[in-house]
Amino acid sequence: MKWNHAIKDYKLYLKIERGLSENTIENYGRDIKKLLTFLESNDISLSPIKINDETIQKFVYETAKKVNPRSQARIISGLRSFFDYLVFENYRETNPTDLIETPKVGRKLPDTLSEDEINQLISAIDLSKSQGERNRTIIETMYSCGLRVSEAVTLRISDLFFEEGFIRILGKGNKERFVPIHQQAQKYILFYIKDIRSHIDVDKKFEDTLFLNRRGKGLSRQMIFMILKDLAVKISLNKKISPHTLRHSFATHLLKRGADLRAIQQMLGHESITTTEVYVHLDNSYLKEVVEKYHPRRSS
Repeated sequence: MKWNHAIKDYKLYLKIERGLSENTIENYGRDIKKLLTFLESNDISLSPIKINDETIQKFVYETAKKVNPRSQARIISGLRSFFDYLVFENYRETNPTDLIETPKVGRKLPDTLSEDEINQLISAIDLSKSQGERNRTIIETMYSCGLRVSEAVTLRISDLFFEEGFIRILGKGNKERFVPIHQQAQKYILFYIKDIRSHIDVDKKFEDTLFLNRRGKGLSRQMIFMILKDLAVKISLNKKISPHTLRHSFATHLLKRGADLRAIQQMLGHESITTTEVYVHLDNSYLKEVVEKYHPRRSS
């Protein structure tokens, strides 16, 4: 079996059997291509069936010189998944990464914004411009619903169920979930649709896409990054933020105000509660408040 055939079959498996998104599948593919680059640069002509643990170990050793432990762990995980697939399909008897030790990395928590910093970001938007109204609506929607940037740019008008108070989100792996949306965010969306979006010459391919650029096409994820980056500079925010910061802040603020972790898990679309715990940063003062308020032995 040749590498290109093995990778193609593997990607098809990830898409059909595991239901992963195109972006995630491409990330897996990049990890395998790093191994291929290593093999070519060292004149090693081993097929995916014949490659052994010694060669994989050499690759991991070389990779460790170039990337941080977190990236190294991700690459090893990607290769392990690929060879697990080959074993599963009976192309191989063993996985050559089984004896490779994954570097231990601590849980990395994204920066979070305070409620005041969120308000400052939104207040810094120039509403005299049509893009300003759109940008405010985007940020309000992402923060109000805890959306991933990919979910925000693909949100459709037909996904809005304001009478019921929900929006429909197609998340990772094309998994559908319904997320509550409060009236403030609804108000901004309705205003944007009626007063801004209605004046755009919409490309036919994007007639149902909610957020559009000036040319009537959907926004890119990079565009959302730039919007936030410019606002952060505008308010002299001394934090490195991204669209994901809004999602993390959404979860953190809900939890601090007493929301149930399971409910937050459902709204974020996490399969595992452990993933939600990583995103939701609990500071010591909050934990102390929880014990003082809810523990049966607290002083009256």
